[in-house]
Amino acid sequence: MIELQSVLLFGGSYLLGAVPFGLIISRMAGVDVRLEGSRNIGATNVGRVVGKKLGALTLLCDGLKGFLPMLAAARLLPASEQKEIVVCLCGALAVIGHMFSIYLGFKGGKGVATSLGVFLFLSPGATGISLAVFIAAVGLTGFVSVGSLLAAGLIPLWLWLLGQSSTVILTATVVALLIWVKHHENIARLLQGQEKSWKTGKKKG
Repeated sequence: MIELQSVLLFGGSYLLGAVPFGLIISRMAGVDVRLEGSRNIGATNVGRVVGKKLGALTLLCDGLKGFLPMLAAARLLPASEQKEIVVCLCGALAVIGHMFSIYLGFKGGKGVATSLGVFLFLSPGATGISLAVFIAAVGLTGFVSVGSLLAAGLIPLWLWLLGQSSTVILTATVVALLIWVKHHENIARLLQGQEKSWKTGKKKG
């Protein structure tokens, strides 16, 4: 049975995840990031539009949105059979909040940075492997989207190989699927040879 404390943690996780830090930070620089570049509120577009430093700040803030709700749930909840499930749900809800923000009419970003915070909490080791995959993929292809999709898609495998629980693996799988769904436009552009390269800022065939 879900207790009131868990319900409050779920609500807080979603509401924190829904805070559009990329939009807030870009507006501090006098730009509405939703009208520039890819029009996404994530760290990649913020970095392209208003500079790498503010992009890095967005990455940090969005990552903390995924990590902190899980940390709070892990610290506040007493030991129980349901604790791991509640903690994992808090992370998933933070990602959903970022993707479908109540503050932006249930629109939002693609969830990569917030998911990074979730994955880091679930398993620093698996996250480190996927970060290496991300760096290698972006370096070889020039596409951030390719790195994001590969890193997210492979992390359930790393978690399984590292012996994580079924709850953790299922949570990572759901989050990875959400990332892929939110990248449907990028996937279409990649298939059509119209995706923009991070290296050049130009479309590559």
